[in-house]
Amino acid sequence: MQARWQVVLVLTVARTSMGVQFQSIAAVAAGLRSEFALSFGDIGALIGLYFLPGIFLALPAAALGRKYGDRRVVLAGLTLCVAGGLLCALAPSFGVLAAGRVIAGMGAVALNVLMSKMVTDWFAGERDIVLAMPVFVNSFPIGVGLALLICGGLAGEWGWRVGLMAPPLACALAMALLALAYRPHGNDRAGVALAGGITLAEALLVCLAGAIWGIFNGGFGAMFGFAPSHLAGLGVAGAALAVSAATWALVASCQCGGILAQRGVAPGRLMVVGSLGWCACLALLAQGATPPALWMVLGGLVMGLPVGVIMSLPARVLRPESRALGMGLFYLWLYIGHAGVPPLAGALQDVSGSPAAPFWFMAGLALLMLGLYLAFRLGAARLVSRRAAAMIV
Repeated sequence: MQARWQVVLVLTVARTSMGVQFQSIAAVAAGLRSEFALSFGDIGALIGLYFLPGIFLALPAAALGRKYGDRRVVLAGLTLCVAGGLLCALAPSFGVLAAGRVIAGMGAVALNVLMSKMVTDWFAGERDIVLAMPVFVNSFPIGVGLALLICGGLAGEWGWRVGLMAPPLACALAMALLALAYRPHGNDRAGVALAGGITLAEALLVCLAGAIWGIFNGGFGAMFGFAPSHLAGLGVAGAALAVSAATWALVASCQCGGILAQRGVAPGRLMVVGSLGWCACLALLAQGATPPALWMVLGGLVMGLPVGVIMSLPARVLRPESRALGMGLFYLWLYIGHAGVPPLAGALQDVSGSPAAPFWFMAGLALLMLGLYLAFRLGAARLVSRRAAAMIV
């Protein structure tokens, strides 16, 4: 195996721990609600809190990586993930649970922002980056699927506290793997200034791309976070199996979409099929169409198709000198979506009293993704035309 693919494997396995930790609250939600008398809105808030620090730390995380080295900052981030996870597992109250999620989320910022940069360092300018990035991105849903099986299973046997011990253990193992097996790239070094400015046009377009990615990830968290209660008629084990199957379907879909894009399938087609297909499956779930497990799995199969397309959008408009700040903006929107969508979905369920409300809300967001993508394409085409005209002049 080439060294760069070994790097992808190490980073993918390490980042999987983030998915496990993110989904752990949803996996043990029944125990938490019983212990602390929490509402669905409270559960949604705990889910969203994990990515709330990214709103404030996405850009500083990139700067810290440049100053101290990417690998060092990621190891420090994993240390925070371990500390926050242990605090959640031992929490005596909702407030301590929330604090633990924020601390762990602060560490997750480094994993999300800097690990993506580390993969890019190894594959920049190579055609294989189209395959490497979906493999890396898939680590998160893989972690989510593992959390539903491991954390949920442990909680069912020994209680929610034992279930929440799995995420910090996974993060500690990720630390050991990264420390022992990751080979730093030449661009992973301390003392490099964060350089490059960004134009208003670039910033606006990257914000459009980031909003799409934020909606996708926030909708992903809400869909899989509230699905177990929506599928309560299947029983605890049946609901967990359906959600887990949908998660693995998403993993396959993400990789399949990347391969199709590499082989020439139009990005717009993947975006349309993915957005409209996901919207339709969410609407059918909200309507109570049977069997619900089928629509969960089909939703996973279609929603991952445009992931590679979405991840490639910033590169279409950012110049080399504006890429650092631009990617920070892109990830900022990711965290806004993660922190905002699940609490809104939970609040809608509390207000309406209907478990279908979050799914109608997410169906609307899936349509919004498509509208934002069309706006991005129009703006990107104009920006490229202006740049071409400036070069001719």
